[in-house]
Amino acid sequence: MEPTDAAIVGRVVGGDVDAYAVLVARYRDRLARYAVRMLGDRAAAEEALQDAFVRAFRALARCENPARFDAWILSILVNRCRTAGARLARRERTFVRDEAALLVAGTVGADAMTDSERSAWREEIGRALARLDEGQREAFLLKHVEELSYEEMAGLTGVGVSALKMRVKRACDRLRELLREADCA
Repeated sequence: MEPTDAAIVGRVVGGDVDAYAVLVARYRDRLARYAVRMLGDRAAAEEALQDAFVRAFRALARCENPARFDAWILSILVNRCRTAGARLARRERTFVRDEAALLVAGTVGADAMTDSERSAWREEIGRALARLDEGQREAFLLKHVEELSYEEMAGLTGVGVSALKMRVKRACDRLRELLREADCA
């Protein structure tokens, strides 16, 4: 039986710093997917992820609910992605270039597509995601990719539930519009 997050946090806070590797291994892939999708740049995502894990390690004794380490580390990553996203936006308009970042659940008709069609469609999805404003992209990814409840999203972002629902709705509407345009082109 695997130890709980709370047990591992307790071990780390108690001096077993090597136990932190278990938490990193447990959440790294999920958090990396979020960061890449949010930032659209694998290098920036990796940097934000590493920064989030380092910050979490340094502040682990202040984690109020160790049983919810996953939500706590995600909130740290959300903030790191916001900072990194602002930095990227200042440099250039971000387009998703990483093939792994382009996988979005629920692509209509994906099973019937050839590999080249699927690849082209993923590129269009990536471009459409990159064209959403940051708040909409963040809300969309947290809801539909990370599958968080609106209450969990509100806790992470500090934005009210009704505002988050509106952001997700507007993101979905905008994505449909952008993908329809791409499909017609």
